[in-house]
Amino acid sequence: MTSTTNAPRTAPPRPPQAWWRRPWIAPLMLVAAAFLAFSVPPYLTFDPDNSRLPSPPGNDLYYPLLVAHVLFGTVAMTTACFQIWPAFRARHRRGHRITGRIYVYAGALPAGLLGLYIGWHTSAGPSVRVANLVGSALWLIITIVGLRMVRQRRYDEHRRWMSRSFALAMSIALSRVINIPAMIVLTPQVDSAFGGNEELMKNTATSIGVWLSPLLLLLLTDWLLERRKPGARRPAAAPRGMDTSVRAGNR
Repeated sequence: MTSTTNAPRTAPPRPPQAWWRRPWIAPLMLVAAAFLAFSVPPYLTFDPDNSRLPSPPGNDLYYPLLVAHVLFGTVAMTTACFQIWPAFRARHRRGHRITGRIYVYAGALPAGLLGLYIGWHTSAGPSVRVANLVGSALWLIITIVGLRMVRQRRYDEHRRWMSRSFALAMSIALSRVINIPAMIVLTPQVDSAFGGNEELMKNTATSIGVWLSPLLLLLLTDWLLERRKPGARRPAAAPRGMDTSVRAGNR
């Protein structure tokens, strides 16, 4: 008879945790819902006068494409919340696949493509233009890489890339938050640093938000992903009563 004393043991799969054990899920969904409730309604009137972004003079294509960009972005932000929800992903595999397809094909990809056009025609200056173009291009590339990973059944890499894609989807909300302190700090400098040009000051504050928000969220996402790697976990504590000399001798 072959002894199996030294055979390696495989840890049983952990059951999915209840939603309340993931305390960041509810606040994340509330933030996304609050942002969408504030940002989307003006575009549902299909009235250019209600747009938060002015259309370039003589460009009749800008506003309808902006509305489409907002609507596709709404789909992306909504479905992405369910995509990164561990309990939903574990208990509703089919729902996860369906919302994933919606996120990619009716959210991130069309919103990213339209973002290139909207970003190029922005009236907020060259810094904001470049930031929007870089952000939209990164969103498209990262989402496509994540899609390729799942088609190759490389599920762990798929999860990592789609987490980054979601971070970029949420960066628009964070940029609005960053704009507030940026405006507060820069407003007293209108006459000195900006030569009295208030429009230049506003564009600079906007530029700070659109550059910082994706950078911060991508850094946070990769930090969290690294922390959750199996090799990054702390080694199991030694059983109580084990002599330290025995442990040292078994090295």
